[in-house]
Amino acid sequence: MAGHVTKAGLKQVSQSGLTMAEGIKAIGGNPDSIQYCIRKKGDIKAFVELHIEQGGILENEKIQIGVVEGIVGIVHWEVTIDGFANHAGTTPMNMRKDALLAAAKLIVAVNEVVNGVPGKQVGTIGKIVAMPGAYNVIPGKVTIGLEIRDLSAKKIEQLFAEIKKRAALIEVSSGTKLTFQRQASSIQPALTDKKIQAEITAAAKALGFTNKIMQSGAGHDAQEIAEIAPAGMIFIPSRLGISHSPKEFSTTTDIANGCNVLLQTILKLDKE
Repeated sequence: MAGHVTKAGLKQVSQSGLTMAEGIKAIGGNPDSIQYCIRKKGDIKAFVELHIEQGGILENEKIQIGVVEGIVGIVHWEVTIDGFANHAGTTPMNMRKDALLAAAKLIVAVNEVVNGVPGKQVGTIGKIVAMPGAYNVIPGKVTIGLEIRDLSAKKIEQLFAEIKKRAALIEVSSGTKLTFQRQASSIQPALTDKKIQAEITAAAKALGFTNKIMQSGAGHDAQEIAEIAPAGMIFIPSRLGISHSPKEFSTTTDIANGCNVLLQTILKLDKE
């Protein structure tokens, strides 16, 4: 609807091995029809999304409703570490160019950099492939997936710049080469509409629900719609913060609370 799906994006291959276009077709959709779904600014008065938190803050703090102030940006890099594959038994430790060892050092560096500044930013290495992948061969090449999330695009870039500095030091100490390739799947941060935030908060208070202003650490539809219309988000607690899992669960009471806040918010916006 926001017009962000490009022809290049439709050709991007996912971890399933399918392109986005192929994936849409596989579930019965038609990627050629996406152009007809696009809406321009002014077409939509407001967009309000109800969602589970996908984290454990609300449950831990025993708060019933989360009022989302913004949805974090998400940037991915494919990192390739090139070393030299050689026999693990005959190559002395001081003569190795171990790509996996360099990758391990980078993983530690990412954790240190992201934890080294105040804020709610997160950095993750969620994918790692070592080649050739044999017990008796020093890894000659490793690819890892780096992700940084924050509500500030500027901070994401600052953190990445610091990670690159650390990577340069790792290259020197390990005799390897580290290459970073930014991925097309990156998403820009989006702030929710202040007026809608206020209406959600007012609805929660009127219904007697405890509430908290918070950011979303996961991507959502509202993130895309925010570029063409005022958008807001309501969170309800997730048990143990589990998401994208068969163990994902929210109580019927929490679901009903969220629905009632959504209803009252929409009714108020509709009168304006």
